Amino acid sequence: MKIAIVEDDINMRKSLEIAMSDLKEYEIKTFKNAKDALKSLDDTYDLVITDINMPGMDGIEFVKTLNGRYEVIIMTGNATLQRAIESIHLGVKDFLLKPFEIDTLVKAIERENKLQSVKKSRTDKNSLENSEDFFGSSPALESVLSLAKRAAKTDASILLLGESGVGKEVFANFIHKNSPRASKPFVAINMAAIPENLIESELFGFVKGAFTDAHTDKPGQFELANGGTIFLDEIGEMPYHLQAKLLRALQEREVRRLGSEKSVKIDVRVISATNANLQKKIKNGEFREDLYYRLNTIPLNIPPLRERKEEILQIAGKILQQNCQKYGFEPKEFSAEAKEQLQSYEWPGNIRELISVVERAVILSEGNIITPEDLFLESRGMKKKSSIEDMEKELIAEVLSANAGDLEKSAKTLGMSKTMLGKKIKQYNLGV
Repeated sequence: MKIAIVEDDINMRKSLEIAMSDLKEYEIKTFKNAKDALKSLDDTYDLVITDINMPGMDGIEFVKTLNGRYEVIIMTGNATLQRAIESIHLGVKDFLLKPFEIDTLVKAIERENKLQSVKKSRTDKNSLENSEDFFGSSPALESVLSLAKRAAKTDASILLLGESGVGKEVFANFIHKNSPRASKPFVAINMAAIPENLIESELFGFVKGAFTDAHTDKPGQFELANGGTIFLDEIGEMPYHLQAKLLRALQEREVRRLGSEKSVKIDVRVISATNANLQKKIKNGEFREDLYYRLNTIPLNIPPLRERKEEILQIAGKILQQNCQKYGFEPKEFSAEAKEQLQSYEWPGNIRELISVVERAVILSEGNIITPEDLFLESRGMKKKSSIEDMEKELIAEVLSANAGDLEKSAKTLGMSKTMLGKKIKQYNLGV
């Protein structure tokens, strides 16, 4: 397995190089920044591990530029955790919260190696299509769905608001399917995933000769969505200089292909979505106020998964069943402890993160029972719950260490008899 590690901190980079030099099954190449990595990355690489905070091009921009060519593991500190969550929206399936032990990273690489191996061997098996919109139900979800159904009957522009990963595209599709335009196209575009220099031609199309590689005319996504619905995800990422052209398309109901002098009439219902604070962007001169009001005729706020806890196990169960079928495994189930951990975790990446975690657990779990260890949520910052026994063992070990193994002093400090301490040492296998 060939791995690229991108880390600008020289101490961290050298530490990783030294620590991983003993792992002969992996070929490790390190880079001090994303731009250097991009010059060298080719089809021989299997995995990219990258930091978030880097000069020039940060980790998120780097992932966007990679455009799904490689599986990626993100390394992040608490200060950039939210940016790491954004990376899930771009297809990143694993991130490690700094500081972490090198063994934690090695285990993440091993997981990824096994995941890639299983996926390659099962690509042609049991491909699934699911017509269900939502895998769970909760009062918070039903409240928003009620508003969405009413809005769907109109032709008004809808702005979906909410954190990354809450299922905004699923909502957009739901609105389309419940609208008078249901039999017409539904076209979804993620603004954050398209390089800035390609957004205009992607949205509005181009004519032959408009630029160097324009060998033939090509309609844009607005034309392809004619009669139906176009979903503009991450609308807050749209470059400011193109917002005027989008506004004109919405007002005049026509688009002009890049390089053309003729306009094409369109009949499209627009649904947009963002997890950004557009009011702040307007104040900072990054988003047009007139475009905001044109898009925001009906705002719908989608609550995060942590406010829809009733759905967590329902969604996890559906994804578990789907992936067992997809990869040809015998039916699996979550242990009671795993269910408790799924319910306790905050899910900063929302439903997208939950889907990713369950798929990974299905592939990596050895038996038919998925345990908390198979979920690997602790590397994402989830605190491991300590039992009374665990806490007692840690306390006794700490006191014994402080007293250099002296049983009499340790027993006195702990407030127990020397005999009882001896039993505890044996019970916990402390080996004094």
